[in-house]
Order: sequence, then C-alpha cells, then structure tokens
Amino acid sequence: MASNDLGDWYRGIPKITRYWFSGSIILPLIGRLGLVSPMTMVHIAQLVIYKFQIWRPFTALFYYPITPQTGFHYLINLYFLYSYSSRTETGVFDGRPADYMFMLIFNWICLVLIGFVVELYLLMDPMVLSVMYVWCQLNRDQIVQFWFGTQFKAMYLPWVLVAFNMILRGG
Repeated sequence: MASNDLGDWYRGIPKITRYWFSGSIILPLIGRLGLVSPMTMVHIAQLVIYKFQIWRPFTALFYYPITPQTGFHYLINLYFLYSYSSRTETGVFDGRPADYMFMLIFNWICLVLIGFVVELYLLMDPMVLSVMYVWCQLNRDQIVQFWFGTQFKAMYLPWVLVAFNMILRGG
C-alpha cells in the first residue's frame, strides 16, 4: 500500500485536537463557500437568549471568517491550535482525555459567558489562546522561538503575542 503523508500526519494528531482542528477547517469553509450564512455561526448573545439559537456558542468555537484580510491570521490560528493543543493533550494530559476535554469545556463555558457580557462574536481566537496560555504556564521555562528567530521563555509568549497584535493592528 502506498504511503499517504498527509493522511498519516492527520491520523497522528491526538484525537481531541484532531476533531477541533477538523471543525475549525470545515465550518469556515462552509461559511466561505456560502453553504451556510456566516452570520448563523457567530455568537450573538441576544439571539441565543431570546430566539433560542443554542448552536451559536458551539459554532462560534469553530468558525472564523476567511477573507483576504483575515486569511493569514486564520492560518496562524490553525497552527497555534494544532501545535499547542497537541502538545497539551500529549503532555500533561497524556492518557487523560477526559481531563483535557473538561479543561476545554470549562474554557469554552467561560468564553461563552464572557461573550454574553462583552459581545464576543468569535470564540476560536480566545479558545486557542487559552490552550496556548495553559501550555505556556505548564512549560514556563522552556525556550520558544517566535518570528525572526527571537527566543524567550514560554511564559512570556502570550504577552509577546499581545504586543505583536497591538503593533500589527495599530492599538
């Protein structure tokens, strides 16, 4: 049987990360292709509460609008999702998928509640960053490499990303 490098790589992703990663590719593509309106996949608190559109907090976790302006950010998010979720799932949560799933559900519930208060429409960004933050805190002294070869301890990575995003977005 011939080797399928992409298939082997995909099957090698830890199970929970694989499902999250797959959903984070499928839902944005469905929205981009126009099969489902992107506005039905974002978290709008009023529609969840008053119109009982209970799928919105779930789809907002996987959906990210793919446009020429957001494409690069989306790919970086997918990289962070794959990298840090895989490391967390196979590191401290190795052999304990229920514990990892509990952490993800807890983080998701916190984000949904915050989304009700501050109109947080997309949950993919903060969810990926929450997993990255957990990994960085569990591996505080590990040296990580950022763009252009900059190296620093993992505990500073979330703050470097905040500063980097502020520079890119102008505030």
